[in-house]
This record gives sequence, C-alpha cells and structure tokens, in this order.
Amino acid sequence: MLVGRLVNPVACWGLNGRLLATSAALKIAFIGSHSVRKTNAVHSFAGAVGRSGRSVEVGREVIRFNPLGLNEGSTAEAQLWVIMAQVQQELELRNRADVLVTDRAVVDNFAYFLRATGGEDPFEVEPLIRKWCGTYDLFVRLLPDVPLKVDGVRSVNDSFRDEIESILDEILPKYIRADCLVTVRASEVTEAFDWAALVERLVGPPEPGEQRVAQSVTLHPTLWD
Repeated sequence: MLVGRLVNPVACWGLNGRLLATSAALKIAFIGSHSVRKTNAVHSFAGAVGRSGRSVEVGREVIRFNPLGLNEGSTAEAQLWVIMAQVQQELELRNRADVLVTDRAVVDNFAYFLRATGGEDPFEVEPLIRKWCGTYDLFVRLLPDVPLKVDGVRSVNDSFRDEIESILDEILPKYIRADCLVTVRASEVTEAFDWAALVERLVGPPEPGEQRVAQSVTLHPTLWD
C-alpha cells in the first residue's frame, strides 16, 4: 500500500521553499528503523529502475562500517560519524547514474542520533539535516510490521526499535513534506511487490513511443572499499 502523493516527479522542495538539490541525478531514500526490509526494498527498486532503461546506483547502509559502535550502546560521536558518512557517500555517488537509491537517509540516521543523545544536539547538526533533506526527490518509509531477525549486526530488542519509530514519527513531519513521502509496510516487500508504479512516480511516465534499453544496477567503490 503506497501512501502519499508526489506533486513534482522531478524534484522535492525543501520545507523552507527553496530547491536544495543541485545534482541532475534523481535521489530516492528508503528510510525507517532497523530490520524493516529496507535493503531488500532498495535492491528490488533499483532493479526496477534499471529495467525501465535508466542507469541506477545504490548507496549502502553506512552504519555497518561504523568503527565507533551501534545499536543501544551507540554514542553521540558514533551517530555523528554515521550522519557524516551518509552525506559523504551521497556526494560521492550523486553523479554516477540517472538515479541514486540510498539505504537510509540523513533523517532516519538523525533519529538514532537523537536517541543516543537523549534528544539533545551537542554538535548542532540539525541545520544540516534540515537542508540535506531537501536534496532527496522522494522518501520511502518502511513500517515495522515484521519481527526482528538476527543478522549479526543490528539489535533484536523490540523496545529499541520502538524508540526509534517514535522518534521518526515525531521528526519526519518536520523535515519531509508529506507529498515527498511514500509509506510501505515492511511485510509488503516481497518478490511479488510491483515497483513499477513507484519508479514512474519518481522519474515520471514514459514519453509516447519511448523505448529504453534495460540497465544494470551498479555499486561503485566508496570510502569503505
């Protein structure tokens, strides 16, 4: 079930009324707490973009490369690293393809930051979060209606995930316009999910008589390769 309506399929405007994106590439972020099938959704959607005839690049979840710790015991410094790494990765990849699909965005990483800091902003990153949210063309939030699974990396503590979801409920309306947000239940992310409608929502409908050659999904080396 897709919730939300994208008014402009080419660019999402920041909440301050100015277009903040400077890249020609379209950028879509799959966001949410952990263990909500974001990574599955990212790669499935990227494949659908490629089949539509557009080049596509995938940005990976940077938390898995964090040398400072994660999950319930994460610190403000660790989550600051994640936010900065997210921005760096997106800068590196922004002009590699027609579409950049990211596994997380600054805003859901900010939720983990706020949880680690008890709601404080000791490094004053909030202005960056607000402005950087204007560089995305579309956000897809995955809702946690599936149980946590052991993957050797992320926490399986339900209370921890619930805390993150509560923070997201509070902050998303502050940083993302409703018409730039699509909501999908995690349980819907299966092989049967039809991503074509979401692809068209992002890139717009094909031109009459337009024919494109399918493109492969690319994973260019970044800082951590």
